[in-house]
This record gives sequence, C-alpha cells and structure tokens, in this order.
Amino acid sequence: MSTTEGPTIELDGEVVAYEPGETLYQIATRARREVPTLCYDPRLEAFGGCRLCVVEVEGIRNPVASCTTQATPGMKVRSSTPALEGHRRTILELVASENRQIEVDPLSGHSSGEFAALARRYELRPGRFAGRKSGASRHDDDNPFILRDYDQCISCYRCVRVCAEREGDYAISVVNRGFATQISTEFGGLLKDSACTFCGQCVQTCPTGALADRKALRAVDLPEPIAKTRSVCTYCGVGCSVDIVTKGERVVGVQPAMDGPANLGALCIKGQFAFDFVQHDDRLKTPLVRRDGELVPASWDEALDRAAAGFRAVVDQHGPEALYAIASGRAPHEASYALQKLMRAGWGLNHIDNCSRA
Repeated sequence: MSTTEGPTIELDGEVVAYEPGETLYQIATRARREVPTLCYDPRLEAFGGCRLCVVEVEGIRNPVASCTTQATPGMKVRSSTPALEGHRRTILELVASENRQIEVDPLSGHSSGEFAALARRYELRPGRFAGRKSGASRHDDDNPFILRDYDQCISCYRCVRVCAEREGDYAISVVNRGFATQISTEFGGLLKDSACTFCGQCVQTCPTGALADRKALRAVDLPEPIAKTRSVCTYCGVGCSVDIVTKGERVVGVQPAMDGPANLGALCIKGQFAFDFVQHDDRLKTPLVRRDGELVPASWDEALDRAAAGFRAVVDQHGPEALYAIASGRAPHEASYALQKLMRAGWGLNHIDNCSRA
C-alpha cells in the first residue's frame, strides 16, 4: 500500500501515506503490520496501558505506544525488531504468570481469545515468572448473565472504558493500585445492585475471559462445534446486527456484531441475553384452537381457517376499522412483514404496532 500522496511516514522502510490525526497503530494496521495489543478497542479512546503496541521511532530514545502516538510527516518507524519482540514476549509472560489459565472457551465472549492468540503467537513460557497475584473473582455475584472471573483480569480497563465511553453507565471502575488493583462496582457490591444494565459490552470486549457470558458457557459441554450466523435483533426498531451462536441445532448465545452499522458492537440486555424462549420447554410446537372452552392441538389448516373466520366475523359486524394487530418482538422479521402486509394490503389499515417498539 505504498504511496506518496498526502503526508507520509516511513514504516519498516516503506513510504506510507496517512490522514492527519491518525495514530501509528492505525497506520500500521492499515498497512497490514501485525502490531499486538491487549488494551486496544477501536471503538474506545486509545489508552496505551498494555505497552504491547510500542514501536521504535527514529530520534526518540525509547519505544512509544503506537496507539496513542499520532504520526507526523517524515517519521521513520519500525514496527517489529528483535528488541521489540523480546519486549512484547516478556510483557505477555508477566501477564500469563498471574492468570489462572490462558486458553478459555470461545463461548466466553467475542474477544475472549485475544490473549490466548498472542500467547500462541509468541510461544509463551507461562511459568517463567512467579509471585504475587492480583485480582479476586466474585463468585458470590449470582447474576445469571455475567461471570466475574477476576483471576483472569489483566487490568486492561477495556471493560471500564466501554461501560463509560459507549454506554455512559459508569457501573464499574478501577479501585486500588499495584497488586491490589481491582475492577469493582460502587462500594464493591453486586452487579444487580449497581448502575449495570447488563448490556454485556464489558463481556464482549474482555480479551481474557475475566468477564464472560455466563449463559453461553452453559453449553460448554455440548459436543457440536460452535457456529455463528449473522442476523438482526428483533426486539426493537434500531436494527442491531447480531451473531447468533449455535451448537448443532441449539442457540447457545448471542454476540453483538462489532461491524453492525446500527450498533457497532452494542446490545441491550434483551438483545444480548433474552434468547431462552427459542428452545423453552413451554414453547408451542403446534397450533391450538379453543373447543368447548379448552385449548386443544389442531392442524395448521384448521387454525388458519378459524383465524380467517374470526376476522370475517369482526369485519362483517363492525367493519375493518375494528381490527388492530400487534407483532411480537420475538417473532422473525418475516412474520412482522407478513402481518403488516395483511393489515395494510388486506384490510387497508395502518392499525399495527410492535410490542417492542418502545
């Protein structure tokens, strides 16, 4: 991607153009350099905490964090040298020495495998460093959505920043310093007693599984491989893009699409966690009609004939203005489309709403 149009820097001997205001990390990523990082999320303000993304800049004595350093014309940058790679490996081994495990189940969250991927890339020796450990897991937090496994925490603060910058909730923050550093709610309480809305953004940005999707992890022992299917959340009119996580024929979780044009990785509690109805034991598997005051199973033909007869009776007695339809937020978009087509094209009405419109 070499070019000399606009301001340029020299990146690993290649002249690369950039837009004013871009950071060295953004330029390197666009130029397909594999600069590692653990505290970076493109949706958040650059933090520069993990120091993995440091690069060498000619004329600057020490390596600089590429995610917080803006390019200036004529810079000469090296994104990978033996010294930089050694520095990165040492940092990762220090981090690995504290964590209970490196590999975590992919069901933990969208970004949960980032640390493990870097560990494999740099062939870490997890036992190289030993000593005190920080982070205390909150096994007492019995909320059904978010696992707070702080033995896995690396203090990248992505969870704190996404809660503040993207959600504006400020439900979690950083307390103490050094080995006593901890991610906590106000007064160290449970998530349900805090300002947390259980949107799950902290889960999906965590690179180690310290915050994990408790509902998805229920399916860890299912033997089928994990698959993801891109879809759109039906719970309201925003149109958030989601990846439906399945094992075999079973929906086991929902993850926000980080490239979703309407949500950019955000979801509400319903979009993130309210999917159990799909496989619930009480879900109807056949139409029901009322006979002698009791609901009994029926064929689709009988149920549709009954519904059509009911519509006709209402229209004959009261006119089409007496009809009104409410679509379910749990129904597929195709069903909502068919219902509004029935009302608008079939009866000439706009009397239709959706239970999740608000």
